[in-house]
Parts: sequence; C-alpha cells; structure tokens
Amino acid sequence: HGLSYVLDIYNEKIEPRRNIVDYSLFVSFFPLLVAGPIERARHLLPQIEKPRTFDYSKAKDGAKQILGGLFKKIVIAAQYVDLAFNNTETTPGWFLFLAAILFAFQIYGDFSGYTDIALGTARILGFELLQNFNFPYFSRDIAEFWRRWHISLSSWFKDYLYIPLGGSRGGMAKTIRNTFIIFLVSGFWHGANWTFLVWGGLHACYMIPLIVRNKNRANTNSVVAENRKLPSFSEFGQLIGTFALVVLAWIFFRADSVSHALIYIKNIPLNLLEGQTFRENGIMIIIKFLCCFFLAAFMLTIEWLGRGDKYALEHTLDRWKTIPRYAFYYLLIILIFLFAGESQNFIYFQF
Repeated sequence: HGLSYVLDIYNEKIEPRRNIVDYSLFVSFFPLLVAGPIERARHLLPQIEKPRTFDYSKAKDGAKQILGGLFKKIVIAAQYVDLAFNNTETTPGWFLFLAAILFAFQIYGDFSGYTDIALGTARILGFELLQNFNFPYFSRDIAEFWRRWHISLSSWFKDYLYIPLGGSRGGMAKTIRNTFIIFLVSGFWHGANWTFLVWGGLHACYMIPLIVRNKNRANTNSVVAENRKLPSFSEFGQLIGTFALVVLAWIFFRADSVSHALIYIKNIPLNLLEGQTFRENGIMIIIKFLCCFFLAAFMLTIEWLGRGDKYALEHTLDRWKTIPRYAFYYLLIILIFLFAGESQNFIYFQF
C-alpha cells in the first residue's frame, strides 16, 4: 500500500503530496488497514483530497455489502476443518476430502468477507476502494481465478514486478520464468514457509499450459453462464476442474508442513472409509460438518445469483418484495449473531 505511493512517484505517475494529513490518511485508512485491499495512491489519494458529502444511496449500498461480508466472515469462516488437519492420521479419508473442500470456502469467507466489510465501510464514508474479489470460485481456468482472487495483490505484482521483469515480452522462456517468479513471491508474501512456496509453485505450474497454448486470456470479460441461469456442461466441467486444482493447492497452504500436506493427500484414498476420529461425539461432529456445507452452499447460491455484480447482494434482491427482502436480511443478521460467540481463527489476520 505504501510502496505504491513511492513507486508511482518514481515512475512519474503521480506528484508528491505536500499535505501531511492527506498522506497520513492514505497510509492509515482504517477499513483496509488489517487485510486490504491493497490500494493505489493514484486511486485513493484523489478521493481523500476532494470534499465529500453524505450520500444515502451509497451508505445503503455500503451497509448491504457489510452485511454480506459479516455473513461470510463470521458464519462461513467458522468452520470445523481443524479437526481434519489436526488429526490427519486417524481421520477417515472421506472426511479429509470434504474438509479440504470446506477449507476452500473457509478461507474465501474469511478473506472476501473482510474485504466486503472494508469496501462497505469506506463507501459509507464516501470512498470507493478497489474491488478485491470477483466471485473467484466461478472461474473457468486458473488464469481467470487469479483475475478474480485477491485482485489488488495480483494486479500489484503484475504492475510492480511482472511487467518490470519483462512480462510476456522476450519470448516464451522469459514469460514462464516471470510467471514462476511472481507466484513464488506471492507464496513468500504469505510467510517464510515451504508450504506457501509450494502453494505458489503449484499455481505457476497450473498457469504454464495456458500460457504455452495462449489460452491464459480466454476468459477475460464475460461471467460464466452470462444471461443464463445455469452453466453449460462444458462450463460446469471447467468450473469443477478449476476448483479441484485450487482445492489441491489449498491443502499445502493450510498444512503445517509439506510432508503434512502429502500425508493428508495420501490418506484420502488410503483411509477412505477408515479412521478413529469419530468414536466419541461422532454424530454431532458429522451434523455440524454437514451444517457447514449447507451454509457454504447457501452462500454459493447467493453469489451465483449476483455473479454479474460487484458483490453478491448488490442487486440480487431488488426484484423481491419488501417483506421477503427484509426477512432475508434479518435471517443473515440472526445467523451472524448465532455464530458470533464462537471462538474463530480468522486466517488472513496472520499475514
């Protein structure tokens, strides 16, 4: 966030600011301070410098985004995946498989939920922050996934690392080299652990076939199943395939070590129907686990209906009558309060 200001001045994209208050507000703007999005000086500073007046429509819009963000952050992020990752050797393979999928929803709910809260809060105050998520699990290939996941970080690495390294200029070998560099740096950005480097390296490996076949920009402007309620069989296969690759990489991201991740993956088919984890309180654990999947499916349904908007609740309920619409909002509020008292490990607060 701070480096964008320095680098943009160096590259003569913006002029140095003389007002210490405006600059200090840019650096310490509280909605995005903990986990982003990573703002650009040339985008946020001009908004800070101009006068703002309260706008009821923007405040209402921001409140809806905050509500959706709190639902994802508190309800979806409160999952039970730790049981599988902390007891990999004794957990049944089917539970390990489902827990890996659930972790994908957990980390998405954790991170994108915070982003929605940050963007909604900023909009109430009269600021428009950069969009950081654009329904990434509805991506048809890995390149599209990275155009939709943590957009501010991906674009930051593109502008300040990938392009200065030469980008896609200079032949296929240099393009592949630069791709590996930015993905490995992206992994290292999360922490000095081999698991993050392997996670970044896996995504680089996923990208290479697309780059070699010149398919990395095949899905740039359109949303999946545009103007249709459901995807085609081909699109559905692409969605499932991309999601499977992402989930595989998330296992390394979540595991304590590379060896732990490999044991986790190995035990999925090896202990498919075996395991000792559920000898005590097994039924309650399974019921809670299934509830988590129901809530994740609930979130995905909302996001699918609003996949063409900036965030899921932006226009999804506009056609609903007043009573059902507000009943839905109150349902989300009740779920938030039900889950708010539980101990939760918010993943992205550690980075």
